[in-house]
Amino acid sequence: MTLTETRASLREARRKHPHPMRVIGDVLLWIAAALGALCLVLLVLAFTLNISLIMFRTGSMSPTIPTGSVAIVQEVPASEIEVGNVVTVDRGEDELPVTHRVTSVEPGSSADECVITMRGDANEQDDPYPYTVTTVRSVMFSIPGIATTLASFGNPIVMGAMTLVAGALVGWAFWPRERRDE
Repeated sequence: MTLTETRASLREARRKHPHPMRVIGDVLLWIAAALGALCLVLLVLAFTLNISLIMFRTGSMSPTIPTGSVAIVQEVPASEIEVGNVVTVDRGEDELPVTHRVTSVEPGSSADECVITMRGDANEQDDPYPYTVTTVRSVMFSIPGIATTLASFGNPIVMGAMTLVAGALVGWAFWPRERRDE
């Protein structure tokens, strides 16, 4: 057997039985690539369909949407609002938006405006005043218990750690490898 035949057989054996660390690294890179692609698709959908996230800090919509949930909402014109819809409306400049169930819809002063009354599922009375709106964010669905996790991604320490991990993965993926023909 010649040296060339020996090297070729070693390369073939390495292809058939890769080192476990290489397999783990490849799997991690594929997972990271899939998550990155998913994030890009979700970003495009969010912008094109006017979709955003709402985090629930209170239990006014319990048990339908408990405290700590995240709702996926889509901005829709006020003309599409119906009694029974769960919608998010903006209040004043210094106040958080409110997400409650619509209990009545009345026409507003213009064709694209509605005056709605809302009530939280856990509340016994309607909100103290009606909301005059031209658009609302309609709740598509909610995911209980993930608001705290999503909020933690905004923490500078968590963001820094994720950046370091992503940088290390990219560096590892493109780091030159030695060819060992043993």
